[in-house]
Amino acid sequence: MTQAERGKTFRALHERDRAFIIPNPWDIGTARLLAHLGFEALATTSAGFAFSVGHRDNEVPRDEMMMHLAQIASATNLPVSADLGKGFGDSPEIAAETIRLAAAAGVVGGSIEDMTSDPDRPIYEVEFAAERVRAAVEAARSLPFTFTLTARAENYLVGRPDLKDTIKRLQLYEEAGADVLYAPGLTKKEDIVAVVTSVGRPVNVLTGMPGVRLNLAELSEIGVKRISVGSALSRAAMAAFLRAANEMQTHGTFTFVDEAASSREISAMLDADS
Repeated sequence: MTQAERGKTFRALHERDRAFIIPNPWDIGTARLLAHLGFEALATTSAGFAFSVGHRDNEVPRDEMMMHLAQIASATNLPVSADLGKGFGDSPEIAAETIRLAAAAGVVGGSIEDMTSDPDRPIYEVEFAAERVRAAVEAARSLPFTFTLTARAENYLVGRPDLKDTIKRLQLYEEAGADVLYAPGLTKKEDIVAVVTSVGRPVNVLTGMPGVRLNLAELSEIGVKRISVGSALSRAAMAAFLRAANEMQTHGTFTFVDEAASSREISAMLDADS
């Protein structure tokens, strides 16, 4: 499948009358396993990848992240959307350049968030944030294929649970041309409904954090179009690793192997899609 075909396929997933799950692999192996399981698209996770290479989130340089995107995009035939953080810089121009680089790496979608990484001012001023989204949208529209641009309002992730401001931001990002809107950190059904009914573009909901108990059918029923899990899959794998390592170190036992997937099972899944 060509990049243009993947771009059209990915956009069409958002236009259906039901939600789809877009899981987040963190390396080539997990991308191929998720594809084998039948998922229709994949999204990268900046935190999951950062942990896998020994970094904290938002510490991976842009050139290294672009190489990672290329690996994930080439691992399967599935459309891939990239977690691009704030775009690896503050200015609208840098956000736009990041979109072009991500597209060159092979992905057909990407997200730009309004979190600054500055603890003294964790969120960009709303008008400037919208300007950054607008620049990213213009870069996406200049590409020779359909690129789905997601704009993220990060209030809830930085400890500012302001639904009114979050909705205002998403509405401005919609006006700026974003194709998908996303406010990670929402956990209450009524808040998610308020967001979905306040905008006219597809909404992504993050379920990969404590407190989100709505399932695929419930989120689909209230109008959500896309469901991601962020770094949750990588953290679940890390939790199993840490439990096993702690068992060996603390007790000198190895019962964790009873729950481990077999090498034959994993190899069979990878061989089937090679």
